[in-house]
Formats: sequence, C-alpha cells, structure tokens
Amino acid sequence: MKTVLDARLLDLARVFLKLGLVSFGGPAAHIAMMEDEVVRRRHWLTREAFLDLLGATNLIPGPNSTEMAIHIGRQRAGWAGLVVAGSCFILPAALITLSMAWAYVRFGSLPQATGFLYGVKPVMIAVVLHAVWRLGQSALKTGRLTLVALLAALANFLGANELAVLLGAGVIAALSDRLADNAREAPYALGTIGVGTALMNGSGVTAAALATPVGLTPLFWFFCKVGAVLFGSGYVLLAFLRADLVDRWQWLTEAQLLDAIAVGQITPGPVFSTATFIGYLLGGTPGAVVATCGIFLPAFLFVALSGPLLPRLRRSPTAGAFLDGVIVASLALMAVVTWQLGRAAVVDMTTAVLALASALLLLRFRLNSAWLVLAGGLVGLSTTH
Repeated sequence: MKTVLDARLLDLARVFLKLGLVSFGGPAAHIAMMEDEVVRRRHWLTREAFLDLLGATNLIPGPNSTEMAIHIGRQRAGWAGLVVAGSCFILPAALITLSMAWAYVRFGSLPQATGFLYGVKPVMIAVVLHAVWRLGQSALKTGRLTLVALLAALANFLGANELAVLLGAGVIAALSDRLADNAREAPYALGTIGVGTALMNGSGVTAAALATPVGLTPLFWFFCKVGAVLFGSGYVLLAFLRADLVDRWQWLTEAQLLDAIAVGQITPGPVFSTATFIGYLLGGTPGAVVATCGIFLPAFLFVALSGPLLPRLRRSPTAGAFLDGVIVASLALMAVVTWQLGRAAVVDMTTAVLALASALLLLRFRLNSAWLVLAGGLVGLSTTH
C-alpha cells in the first residue's frame, strides 16, 4: 500500500512540476492543461469528477488553478497528495519570480519576454477552447443547463461579477430542476446579478526603487488575508493590493506594484506568485518565502475543508443540481475570458495561424498541450527576432 502511495505522490510531483513550468495564460489555461493531463492522458479522473472539482473550486476564494491542483492531489493520493500537488504547482512559479525579483533589484528592470509570449498566447487560446469543448460535452446534459450556461456567459460578458454569476447559475439550475419535477413546464427564472469588474493594462518596465522595509509577521498576515478573501482574476488582485500596499500603507510605489503584477502575468503558473515578487522587494528572500506561504496557505485549508463535502452534495438532488449550474457557469466564464484574451493574443496572421494550427492538432491528435506551448514560444521568439 505504501509503495502504491509513494508512486502516486511521485507521479503527482512530476505532473504538477511540469505544469508549473509550462502553464502560461492564466487560470483558465492552467485548468485546461490539467484536464488534458489528468483526464484525457492519464485517466486519473473522469470528466464528471473533474467538473465537480472545477465547480467547487470556483465557489471558494483564492487562486482557482492552484486549488484545482490541490483538489486533484487529494483525489489521487489523499492528504499527502493535497500537499504535494499544490506545492509542486506553486514551486516553479515562485522560484522563477524570486529570480526575477532579484534581477529587478540588482539591475533595475524586468527581463523582456515579449517574443516568447507572442507565440505562447495564441496556443493557449486553442488549448482552453479545446478543454471547454470537451468538458462542455459532459456538463451540458440538458437544455436547461445549456440555457443557464448561455445566460451566465452573457451576464459575465456584460460585466457581471464572477461570483454572482456562479451563485446565480447554481440557484437557477436548482430551482428549475426542482420545478421540472413538479410541473410539465418549468417557469422561466432569472436571478439578479450584481455588477462589478476590475480592469487594468499591463505595465511597462520601470526602474526598481527601494521599497519600504516591512516586518515578516505583518507581511505574512497581509498576504494570508488576501489569499483568504480574494475572488476573481489577477486584475482583481491588482485592485486589492493597490488599495493597501500603495494607497493605505505606502509600502510600494505604483510603478513597483505594476511591475509585480507584470511578473505574475509573464511567468508560468499561478498569478498569485506576484506575492513572491512583492515579498522580496519588502523583505528580501525571507520576505518572499513568507509572502508566498501567506497567500497560498488559505487555498490548502479551503480545499481540505470543502473537498470531503463534494460526495454529499452529489447525493442530494437539489445540491447536485446547484453544482451542475455552477459547473456550466464556470465553463461559460472560461469561454468569455478566452474570448477576451483571444482578442489580445490573435493580433496578426502569424498568431492566427498558430491558434488555428494548435486547435487542429489538439482535435486531430492526442498531443500533449505542454509541447504545443513550448513550440508556440519558440515560433514567437524566431518571429520577433
């Protein structure tokens, strides 16, 4: 038994270290690559089980893709797997970000990665769309769920808050399922969805100035609070960090914060590795370690608490219908963010060909998406130099 567990932990470490090194493009892209690895290639989970984890992940705060890795680790190898999968997914991004923070302080600017990302981004668009297509075939089980997904996509496209969309979709799905059991025609229901978005443009490269030194304890608790309450994308993270670090406490300058967010965008793995960069600016290597642990620790705790509840939810018809609604809304959010990112990623004939070729290769052959990402980066480098 111990040998089997050790083998599973080793497999988890290999898979999530690799994903941590090559998963560019944000949470939707990370989750698409995880689905490719653990569902399509390795058959660790069924699509239905993967979708259940996706729905649960979207209902708790913190970095979605990291929480997905932690969920998968727990499903595969219990509590030890939870720690191994999550840590291995985080580690590459944290180490890369730490090295970039050192270079930023030492040389006064960020390294350029424009050419590489030029080729990677359109490939990631194809990877995410392929995952949404495959997962949608399992998730859209009824016409009602398809309608819920379309309404969720429309609401999010018009600017509705992601959490409100997820909860609203779950409530609508649960109510419509309940009403369908009692009447031939289910009433048409719409939930009120609150509106709220946070957007920003990528920062340019600026010279590094000395940040205000901060004690390790307040640094840890600040990032622990961020990891415990933050829903949404890396852009929401920017707004959250700016309110405290720049405006309230003045630990960082505006330029330093924008550079920290830029690093989170250009490195693989979770965007929350921005905390590693900020921690290094405020407290050197110890600060980087403390900030990284602080922002990711709540994710491990939330998954440990919520993971065991999933089977109970599935046993309840109403709760199961609610989860189905959350799942199709999650896929709708992935589709919308892919559309939004696609407009920035597919900008000319070269990127259009990369996206189309990647999509065709994924549909026709069982290619590992990691190799497509690396190939896209090489094409981008060769094209821009």
